[in-house]
Amino acid sequence: MKKTVFSVLAVSSLLMAAESQETLKEEIKAVKTKIKELELDLKKLKAQLPPNEAFVTHTEFGFMDTQGNTRTQTFGLDASAKKGWGKNSINMTLDAQYATNEGVEIKNKYTTELGYDYDITDKLSFGYLAGFKQDEFSGYQHQFYTGPSAKYKAVKTQMHKLSLEANILYAQDKLDGMEDTEDYASYRTKAVYGWQVLDNLKFDQDLSYRSAFDKSDNYFVFSKSAFTSKISNVFSAGLSYKVDYTNLVAAGKDYTDRTLTANLIMDY
Repeated sequence: MKKTVFSVLAVSSLLMAAESQETLKEEIKAVKTKIKELELDLKKLKAQLPPNEAFVTHTEFGFMDTQGNTRTQTFGLDASAKKGWGKNSINMTLDAQYATNEGVEIKNKYTTELGYDYDITDKLSFGYLAGFKQDEFSGYQHQFYTGPSAKYKAVKTQMHKLSLEANILYAQDKLDGMEDTEDYASYRTKAVYGWQVLDNLKFDQDLSYRSAFDKSDNYFVFSKSAFTSKISNVFSAGLSYKVDYTNLVAAGKDYTDRTLTANLIMDY
């Protein structure tokens, strides 16, 4: 008799557990369905917002400190900010690098650009660019360039993006040991490519070429290749490789400045 009672209780418990598990599965399914509905509603609301209105910032920071047989400190900052309203947008970029060895400065370099764009179509825009570069160890005290620009979004898909840019510039260079500046007309071409490799992994490539109109051997090439992996909605980890090439360099200076950095990235 006792065995029969225990058997009935055991079967009842199993049936109740199975029923409870099925109920839990149904609840989970209902919650997932609700989440998808909310995500669709959110996308619809975002689509109703005025285009290009957000204020977007991107900051990459790298730092290395060694103590012991050598005492070095290296800083790297790569930041950008963009604000749009209607068909207009303003963007600013800053690329800075600083390093010391045994307390002695061995690198002090930064480039900043300010640009304005006006969208003619979804793919074509015209604007204006102003840039300033200072590198104490390159033989140039400073470089300044400014002028109109045209941008074309050649590719814009979920996985791939490619934009092309061309500038006509007034340029001014001041070299070490010279009191006067060298002023000349120049141009710049630039390509920016982005590839969403995985949901949390992205590859970016920037490549620019700037040269004088009347002196073709006076040119500058800059390249940045970077992989970025998402950690959260705000933070990412990144690895970037920059190549800064100057064709006409002062005596004793290298043509190419290469920088490999690991960065903590914040997008907001």
